[in-house]
Amino acid sequence: MKPSLVQNLSKDTFLDYYWLKTELQQFCRDSGMSASGSKEELTERIALFLETGKKSAPKRTSRKSGIKIPEPLSLQTVITDTHRCSQDVRAFFKEVIGPHFHFSTYIQTYFKQNVGKTYEDAIAAWHEEKERKKSPDYERQIGAQFQYNQFTRDFFQDPQNKGKTRQDAIDAWNKAKKTKGMQTYQESITN
Repeated sequence: MKPSLVQNLSKDTFLDYYWLKTELQQFCRDSGMSASGSKEELTERIALFLETGKKSAPKRTSRKSGIKIPEPLSLQTVITDTHRCSQDVRAFFKEVIGPHFHFSTYIQTYFKQNVGKTYEDAIAAWHEEKERKKSPDYERQIGAQFQYNQFTRDFFQDPQNKGKTRQDAIDAWNKAKKTKGMQTYQESITN
């Protein structure tokens, strides 16, 4: 059974369970820490707190901190560690690639993992991904923070679940997320 998220919970026990982002944010607020950031950042912040008692600040700088995107945007604009997928950046990419451009998980990950490369490189990567999507074997990348989406995809790909409904997948997810150590669909069926 999933324990309550409280300040005397061990780090290892905390990391053994699935937590909603809202649960993580509430714990941070109740513990006097910032509740901003991604689910991964909140998890790291709480794990550090549970292990050491240290209250860490968010890793990312606030969008209100004055970080500006270099103007004007061009193919030679360099991707920085403070890159944001803003409306200005979206408009630039739509102008260059076309109205069908969107910030996919793939391209967002590309920006994070390719600091120092240029927008021209990112555009080439976007077109490469577009070509990969034409393959019948292609599966969209699901971000690590979207565990439910990955779980349900894996649930329906399991031949044992042929003919099962979306509600069956939801029921399996609700049961699995309360189980110690559950990270993936595969792990949930082996426990």
